[in-house]
Amino acid sequence: METGAITQYVDVAQIVLYMFWIFFAGLIYYLARENHREGYPMDNGHLQGGPVQIGWPMPEPKVFKMADGREFLAPDVNRVDGSYTAQPAHAWLGAPLEPVGDPLLAGVGPGAWAARADEPDLYHGGDIKIVPLRVAADHGVMSPDIDPRGLPVYGADRFEAGHVKDLWVDRCEMMFRYIEVSLHSGGTVLLPMTFSRINRRGVFVSSILASQFANVPTTKSDTQITLLEEEKITAYYGAGTLYAMPERQEPLF
Repeated sequence: METGAITQYVDVAQIVLYMFWIFFAGLIYYLARENHREGYPMDNGHLQGGPVQIGWPMPEPKVFKMADGREFLAPDVNRVDGSYTAQPAHAWLGAPLEPVGDPLLAGVGPGAWAARADEPDLYHGGDIKIVPLRVAADHGVMSPDIDPRGLPVYGADRFEAGHVKDLWVDRCEMMFRYIEVSLHSGGTVLLPMTFSRINRRGVFVSSILASQFANVPTTKSDTQITLLEEEKITAYYGAGTLYAMPERQEPLF
């Protein structure tokens, strides 16, 4: 027998190869289960909140201890998910969902949202991350950038919806997250910075029309925003990219 051979047909290299195969198979099994820790979609499009998947590929529930002392269970089969108002476009399984009622608030397609915690996001020290500049007085707009406060806000139809009242800054990431818009129809709403284009003539939004600003989901507080409110507000503008005008749902050619 050659050096390293245990028998005439088995040697150390072969055993190491088999051990690697066993390890790699176990790794795939572990990663497949952990990949489903946040849940497994079982909704076939015809039954909202479809059957709950227990067992493979779902892992056993695990408790995560949060920084503020709360505990988070994942997966949690009892956790409430985002709701929607829609119906299947066709009778067959897997058919696309069509919004029912106001498509921007239906919660489907680009307007889908997840039921995140109805609490503000925090950073080190327990301080609230996203607040308006009137609260974070030590923050501001750096020169020579355009300060949009006071500028008009235009919808995709180029009609004026209101004007910029304030900016909401993420004090952890040091960037502006939202534009607070004072509407001509009354009240204020938040506009995600990523859905806006700013120049010296005003703030331009292509996702929704000027009249649709009135239905943007609002916040409970005028100085902070919760994770759930962020989901719903961003989903509204996201839905507008497809549903704001009927022609957006038609073929390009």
